[in-house]
Amino acid sequence: MQMIIVDDEAHWVDNLAMNKPWNTLGIEHVHKAYSAHEALQIIDTHPIDIVISDILMPQMTGIELIERIRIRDKKIKCIILSGHSDFEFAKKAVQNKAVDYLLKPPTDSELFGAVKNAIDQLNTEWETISSLERTRYTLRENLPILRGQLLLDALHGHRMPAEEWSRKLEDYGLPFNHGECALLLVRMEEEFGQYKNNGQPLIEYAIMNMAEEIIGEFMEVWGVKEEHGYLVFLLKLKGNDADIGKETILEKLSLQLQYKVKQFLKGSLSIVITEWFKFPEQLSSRFRKASAYFRQIVGDEREFVMRVSDLEQNATQGPLGVLYMPPSLINLLEAGRWDAAEEKLMEVCAELDEKWSESWEHCMEAGFLISASFTHLAHRNGHTLVSLLGTDIEPLQSGDAFASISKLRKWSLGVLGKLKEGTSNEIKDIRSLYVKKIQEFTDKNLHLDVSLRVLADHVNLHPTHLSKIYKIETGEGISDYVSHLRMDRACYKLKTTNKKVYEISMEIGYMDPAYFIKVFKRQFGVTPQEYRDNNK
Repeated sequence: MQMIIVDDEAHWVDNLAMNKPWNTLGIEHVHKAYSAHEALQIIDTHPIDIVISDILMPQMTGIELIERIRIRDKKIKCIILSGHSDFEFAKKAVQNKAVDYLLKPPTDSELFGAVKNAIDQLNTEWETISSLERTRYTLRENLPILRGQLLLDALHGHRMPAEEWSRKLEDYGLPFNHGECALLLVRMEEEFGQYKNNGQPLIEYAIMNMAEEIIGEFMEVWGVKEEHGYLVFLLKLKGNDADIGKETILEKLSLQLQYKVKQFLKGSLSIVITEWFKFPEQLSSRFRKASAYFRQIVGDEREFVMRVSDLEQNATQGPLGVLYMPPSLINLLEAGRWDAAEEKLMEVCAELDEKWSESWEHCMEAGFLISASFTHLAHRNGHTLVSLLGTDIEPLQSGDAFASISKLRKWSLGVLGKLKEGTSNEIKDIRSLYVKKIQEFTDKNLHLDVSLRVLADHVNLHPTHLSKIYKIETGEGISDYVSHLRMDRACYKLKTTNKKVYEISMEIGYMDPAYFIKVFKRQFGVTPQEYRDNNK
């Protein structure tokens, strides 16, 4: 856990932070803040769990600090320290759900007791949130969605180790272990078109329930709607009866489903059934064959039940697999997952070598999709592919990039490297631009609020993200930059002007001159007036 101690008295903060055995309570890091504003900046950029704050501070009281913390994070636990036994202060602290209200100076027993109480409350809350029972309840509530997504991933060829398959099937309560299964694809015909803009999901849900009711007496049923509109059911015989006549009974159950849907939902279905196959190894290929059967074999026929023929395909025919397997190349490029994109290209070329070495069309298909993905990335980032590739665009324009698998491999990997390099330089340029904007804004508005949140709003970034970008680019935090800038400007004004100390304080953003004097002395070892006198 992480804790922050907030007080305008620096010696008090330093003593509590550095001289107490907080690690014995499980506190990993103790942050220090000498004002409420500084505390809020730290809270915006670090996962703070507990705040110990003085109640009377310049610019913002401890109560006001808690109120602002509550807006940011309702789970942070706050402990108030006060030199005054004031009922109104204590009342407001309770209203803002402070863990404790301690009088200064607290004993170690009181302070450690309050922090331990805060830790216990945090542990109880998070244990409740992450409890096994709550997880199980959430899983039950979302089980249909999780089951459907798992089947969709499998249909589209998403690879998964055998042990992960077994674990997910068990977690989701799916009785589909390794063995023989069949697919049943359902297409809703034109009578259901009237529901397209109103009630379509309810009709689909009704059909899926009817399928589970009719087929479920003999088989385990796992269904989902896939992206092209088919209702897909994975089926597995219940029990070990090999003499049940599974082909015959599946056709009979399919005809019964058609009849009941026609009778009660007033619409027709077309159904394609696959041969029985080995699950999960052959699932994706059988699904592709079944969905292709709808498009290529059936034609304009309606309201049929057909079994997919298991005829061998011509060696030069068939679809590419890896190229279309999720995640797609476009998605990997958009996410900046360069290593995964390179691996994807290598796998595509390996499949071409293994299965389609004699097919120029397959090489061309892969080349067109790869080049389209590269072009999409360039346009998405406001460039043209020509501007990014230079002379490497020529093999694409001439078609030579697709002339052979080896040429496609060499060209696509080379282009990927150029896109990665160009994007990395672009990101660095963007970071530099953010830093420049922040520094220019701070320089002009130092007398105003230049907190991390205000600066983040100025460049339309989240405070945490902006803080990370600034630290990566400059090597220092934004609050450090603002503090150094204020002190540098204060020194310059003290040496070159006759302005009063309180005037300089206001001009560099310190509304409380006493606080400015304290910060200045902590930085330079002398007060502002002593610094001015020494530099006359």
